[in-house]
Amino acid sequence: DPGIIPELDFDVEESGKVIVLLSRLNEAFDGIKKRKVVIFSQFVKLIDRLNPLLKKHFPDLNIYELTGSTRDRSQPVKEFQEDPNSAIILVSLKAGGTGVTLNTADYLFLMDPWWNPAVENQATDRAHRIGQKRTVYSVKLITKGTIEEKVLALQESKRSIMDATLLTDEQVMQKLTWEDVQELLAM
Repeated sequence: DPGIIPELDFDVEESGKVIVLLSRLNEAFDGIKKRKVVIFSQFVKLIDRLNPLLKKHFPDLNIYELTGSTRDRSQPVKEFQEDPNSAIILVSLKAGGTGVTLNTADYLFLMDPWWNPAVENQATDRAHRIGQKRTVYSVKLITKGTIEEKVLALQESKRSIMDATLLTDEQVMQKLTWEDVQELLAM
């Protein structure tokens, strides 16, 4: 959503990602099954922009929020977990990365990529906790032709390096390139 950029006036409903998100949410909340949805973003400003929009488009749903400024992190999580109806929780990646269980969720949306895939993995693991009884659909929204594609490539590179550390010494040495060594030293 370009509207998160300071001093840029952009209608959140015109954002390509938000259009896709609303379309996917309409599919999820089809009225047939109770759904629980977690929407992650690293940008609290995006969460602030999404909250009223979601209330407008889904007025019958409870919408919870968990960010770094949430005083009692357990409260919105508990309410979301125990809500007997379909619900949405908006979560900042940092606030939802550790110590949070969202195992009643069956849909996860990552609105923007984080350079470190471990942070995203921690966030999505919140729904894949002990006690999860549903299939969890995870959707990562990436805008083509933007820096997000470069972040995705960086994630893949980091993942490849980490995977290489799990190989035997001989396997690592066969696959290791000079660029890999330089990248490891630059970390």
